[in-house]
Parts: sequence; C-alpha cells; structure tokens
Amino acid sequence: MSEIYTDRGATLKGDRIVCEARRTSQPKVIIKSGRHKAQKVVLRDNAECIIVKEWKILKK
Repeated sequence: MSEIYTDRGATLKGDRIVCEARRTSQPKVIIKSGRHKAQKVVLRDNAECIIVKEWKILKK
C-alpha cells in the first residue's frame, strides 16, 4: 500500500513523477553537477505528486 506524506521536508525520488496543482511557477534553470542542468517548478494550491516509475538505483 502506498503512503501519503504531508510533513514539511518530505522528499519523493523516482525516475518519473507526475504532479498536479492549481497554480505553478515559471520553470527556472538550476545547476545540478558540473555542466548538468535541471529545471525547478514550485507547485501551489492542492499540489499532489505521484511516483509512476521507481528510481532504479535507489536501494531499499
């Protein structure tokens, strides 16, 4: 059974995460490591995220 995390600071990790929210911020480019870049978006108002593909390198 899946769990629902509602605590501040809870983290989701996965290869594919689907999010829904009423409002989102504009995407911002952020630096990850070296020349690798990623995007950051803030979700607001009834935000919900679901992992649809597990992270392969995550050890349980």
